[in-house]
Amino acid sequence: MQNPHPALHPPRVLVVDDDPTVSEVVTGYLDRAGYAVDRAADGPAALECAARRRPDLVVLDLMLPGMDGLEVCRALRDTGPVPVIMLTARGDEDDRILGLEIGADDYVTKPFSPRELVLRVESVLRRSAVSGDRPGPRLRAAGITVDPAARRATKNGRELALTLREFDLLAYLVEHPGQACSRERLMHEVWGWEFGDLSTVTVHVRRLRGKVEDDPAVPTLIQTVWGVGYRFDAASGVTADGAEAR
Repeated sequence: MQNPHPALHPPRVLVVDDDPTVSEVVTGYLDRAGYAVDRAADGPAALECAARRRPDLVVLDLMLPGMDGLEVCRALRDTGPVPVIMLTARGDEDDRILGLEIGADDYVTKPFSPRELVLRVESVLRRSAVSGDRPGPRLRAAGITVDPAARRATKNGRELALTLREFDLLAYLVEHPGQACSRERLMHEVWGWEFGDLSTVTVHVRRLRGKVEDDPAVPTLIQTVWGVGYRFDAASGVTADGAEAR
């Protein structure tokens, strides 16, 4: 695989897995793809490594000895935003969904293709940087302000603690008010996935509602369009810097 990161400071990825074979294979593929890679075999070692050299992304096994991947993910989130790709065993749907709900940005099920994992890493890092290339205007609707350039979102002046994928989802929905967006469309246009489990979109919508709705059980902003997907409704319309309501 050709090195797409010839810069002096390539993105740094922390691989956390207690299986030395998996860790070695993943590290090898990421290294050949041009990433700087650190490795850790357990949660405490991962947190120590992240504190010493902040990674641009973490590949994190869910099933770790002692301190499991969910605890590690929570601890990483407490120290600041960092994209996390969770490695889960096939069939552990509940654990995978829980991982997404506490802030993992993506997941890959074992056994997996290392080449696919590298593509997922590239996708997540690309999404985290894309707003700097095409920032777009600041958008306002129903007390929510989305600032793509700063990757900040607020509600009634209070900053929303959104993960990478939650922010991208909110920005996309606000940019397309009144449109019924299928889960397939959101998966492809928001995150650039050509394949994946559609329940991932459902989980992120549920998490996002919990942060932007006054009553997540009775959502008024992010509406479910049965048989289709979701729609962003703002009674007063959406305004952009220098633009009229639409």
